[in-house]
Amino acid sequence: MAEEEPQETVFPRVEQIVQSPPATGETTPPAAAPPETPTETPSPAETPTTAPPVAAEESRVLVAEVVVQGADRELENLVYNTIRTRPGRSTTRSQLQEDINAVFATGFFADVRAVPQDTPLGVRVTFEVQPNPVFQGVQIQIAPETMDKSILPAGVVEEIFASQYGKTLNLRELQAGVKKINDWYSKNGYDLAQVIGAPQVTPDGRVILVISEGLIEKIQVRYFNVEQEPVKGKTREFIITREMRLKAGDIFNRNTAQQDLQRVFGLGLFEDVRLSFSPGSDPREVIVNVDVVEGNTGSVAAGGGISSNAGLFGTVSYQQRNFGGNNQTLGAEVQLGEREFLFDLNFSDPWIAKDNFRTSYTVNVFRRQSISLVYDGENSSIRTLNDNDSPRIVRTGGGITFVRPLAPDVFTKPKWVVSLGFNYQQVQVQNANGDISPLSAPLNGFGSQQLAFSSSGIDDILSLNIGAIQDFRDNPLQPTSGSFLRLGLEQTIPVGSGSIFGTRVRGSYSYFIPVRFINSFNLFETDIFKGQQSLAFNVQAGTVLGDLPPYDAFIVGGSNSVRGYAEGEVGSGRSYFQATAEYRFPIVAIIGGALFVDFGTTIGSQGDVPGQPGIVRGLPGTGLGYGLGVRVQSPVGQIRVDYGFNVDGGSRLHFGIGERF
Repeated sequence: MAEEEPQETVFPRVEQIVQSPPATGETTPPAAAPPETPTETPSPAETPTTAPPVAAEESRVLVAEVVVQGADRELENLVYNTIRTRPGRSTTRSQLQEDINAVFATGFFADVRAVPQDTPLGVRVTFEVQPNPVFQGVQIQIAPETMDKSILPAGVVEEIFASQYGKTLNLRELQAGVKKINDWYSKNGYDLAQVIGAPQVTPDGRVILVISEGLIEKIQVRYFNVEQEPVKGKTREFIITREMRLKAGDIFNRNTAQQDLQRVFGLGLFEDVRLSFSPGSDPREVIVNVDVVEGNTGSVAAGGGISSNAGLFGTVSYQQRNFGGNNQTLGAEVQLGEREFLFDLNFSDPWIAKDNFRTSYTVNVFRRQSISLVYDGENSSIRTLNDNDSPRIVRTGGGITFVRPLAPDVFTKPKWVVSLGFNYQQVQVQNANGDISPLSAPLNGFGSQQLAFSSSGIDDILSLNIGAIQDFRDNPLQPTSGSFLRLGLEQTIPVGSGSIFGTRVRGSYSYFIPVRFINSFNLFETDIFKGQQSLAFNVQAGTVLGDLPPYDAFIVGGSNSVRGYAEGEVGSGRSYFQATAEYRFPIVAIIGGALFVDFGTTIGSQGDVPGQPGIVRGLPGTGLGYGLGVRVQSPVGQIRVDYGFNVDGGSRLHFGIGERF
């Protein structure tokens, strides 16, 4: 068999590498004739009877020259350094398309075309490029067009793009800037805001960015049961929506929404509150759904306990915290104890409808009978006529109090909360049989002298009450830092029996400091002594100017005053001053402890109380107590048990609910 001659490598003409439609920016040359083929024909023996299918290889051409047109020297060099097509090497249609894509990927060009042309030495490939215009600035357009302006500060746009101005626009850097804009929205809580569509570039080099910022079309409330099934709600919608800063026409903000949810949940009416979204009538807007699961707001309770003031007592109460679906509270309580009787019916509205200042009001009627600590106590000789018992002070009346926070808006924590109230009560001094008893029995050691409880045994007291509170505590129930200031003024107006005209002024200030005195004790992995510790200080004082019914004198001593003394056993005066220091610390999960020092005095005013009951009883007028206590967290609140010692040699066990201050 004759030896075959080697065949030449044949490169097809350039038309053969552009047979399929080009990618964006590529120019399609006119159709060409079929490629030339070798003239030698294989022998029959070498021709297979059935040719197996094989993948067609791309045709290759020899590149004689590469030219870049349409760019300045800097961009021309960029193109040369980007493409792989080189003179003296072969190329294919795919490689040219890859080069086009690579040049586009640099971001500097609006159009790129690869134009091949046959020459005697091979193919000349000309890359015709159209650079982007010089970047002149960014114009923000907000969608939908009904929005007045963007929440995106102009300074943010300048900061992102200023370094690119005056240079050939680079689409890659532009896209990175667009990402920074989207990141700014996300970082600042505007989760639904983003640049939509592709940036538009004007011939003069201005870039137009269209941004959909997440405009709220409306806010709607939806009610569900615990099985997440839609139900008809009891709470009126405006009770929920007025707690929300977000309104229709606002831009949705995650941070604002979280605060809104906390306020709605803080109403105490719902077991669950969450947000969901629905598309608006305009796809660039959104409907915010407030989905709530209502809880049980009515309760009847019965219980009992012991306190240092009332001794053993039992109580029955009823409360509806969502009366009429308006978040209004209707409550009633009856308490019967060894020393007290109480009936109270009250109604409160935490936010008067259509009020722009979150003004609330409370109305109540009451009847309260208690043994006055001005007269009653250990070894007291002050007794009522006929029955030789402690006088009962019976108060029957009612009142209304308005409260308003002083803040720039209803969603900002106020620096001050002020109150104004009107109260009327008829006060009767009775003996154990329920008879009016204006005078005491003859006093032991004072001959036939009697003490006047009241001019007639019945006093009508009409009062105007003004108060102000400043609360900077971190936690109102168990504070560890911050301060709390309370100021109050009560002005009685002389009407009816007794014709009492007097001014009562009181003030109290508490300050809390977090400390870490016992953290070093946690040497082992235990829960003992783990938790927050604090130093708590309180000072308070008060005085009465004008008429003072003796049963309303200030009481010093006891669980809420100077511990270590029985209730009212330090003194009863026209004026008083108290100071307390406590160190509060954790013991285990639900149990805490406290070390305390209390000081109290009537400032020498016991003799200024009509009848001088404190002097008659021989009370010291000044006392100092100290001791330790236990705090137990329970379903009904914190139970306080303190054991105090006093400087006069006595001691006392005290019970109470909640912290001393």
